[in-house]
Amino acid sequence: MKKLTSFLLLLLMVATQSAFAQDMKTYQFAERDTLQLYLDFYTPEHVHDSTICMVYVFGGGFIGGHRDGDWEKAYFKQLVDEGFMVASIDYRLGLKGAKNLSVFNSEPLKIAIDMATEDAISALVYLLEHAAELKVNKDWIVMIGSSAGAITSLHVDYALCNGFLNSNILPEDFRLAGVVSYAGAIFSNEGPVVYRNHAPAPTMMYHGMADRLVPYKKISFGKIGFFGTDALVNRFEKFDYPFFARRFDEYGHSIALAGPLTVDDLLWFCKHYIWKKQRLQVDGTYHELDKTQLPPFDVYTPGDLYK
Repeated sequence: MKKLTSFLLLLLMVATQSAFAQDMKTYQFAERDTLQLYLDFYTPEHVHDSTICMVYVFGGGFIGGHRDGDWEKAYFKQLVDEGFMVASIDYRLGLKGAKNLSVFNSEPLKIAIDMATEDAISALVYLLEHAAELKVNKDWIVMIGSSAGAITSLHVDYALCNGFLNSNILPEDFRLAGVVSYAGAIFSNEGPVVYRNHAPAPTMMYHGMADRLVPYKKISFGKIGFFGTDALVNRFEKFDYPFFARRFDEYGHSIALAGPLTVDDLLWFCKHYIWKKQRLQVDGTYHELDKTQLPPFDVYTPGDLYK
């Protein structure tokens, strides 16, 4: 009986994954440096005018990661079950082979972030150009990312607000409905983060306060700086930009993969900041996440990745 029950559970899992896979289609959205870039588009059962499209950018230190990894697909199923569209995108991994990254050797990081941001903007262009076919509402597009993907997501909005990189290929009036960052930061070689032309989109930020990979506060030298959640919240507060911040005491970079544990917060953020367009500033420090459900990333430093 035990073997039969296990077999039936296995069949149920396979059937569930197969049904989920049937709602996914893959599209090529760009070609860069002879590399073809794709996005996987997941559609919920019911789509309406206020359905939010989450454009997901995977993590991996700009040296690895996949748009369709097992962890990612399980997370996407959660999001689709809650009624979100999900577009999981490729981007070029610009730090492969990089060594000894620091504020004194930051140019490789800047180049990698710029490459990923340009690719993500190209993915947005594809979604806008095929909005009717995919049933995407252009007013309800959110960038969401983990680690390197969170850095990229923040930088897409930063580029849109400042006219950086290839942001001019998007319609002049296009704005993101929101940005969701799990252990992200913004790199600047022009001093503190400044949104010059437009205010940033409502931004949801998660970060471990002991993060040793992506700075929770900031690392700076002269005009070069890497500004994490704490530094960004200070800027958002100063200029009255809407944000939702969750700081996790005694946690490090494991918070990069806290998405599946925080879907309720994401739903609340979407309801109040995006659908209701409330300009709230929510900030809090927590320590209640179950560490057994998070990856053992807290011990890693840049020296472990870029040797």
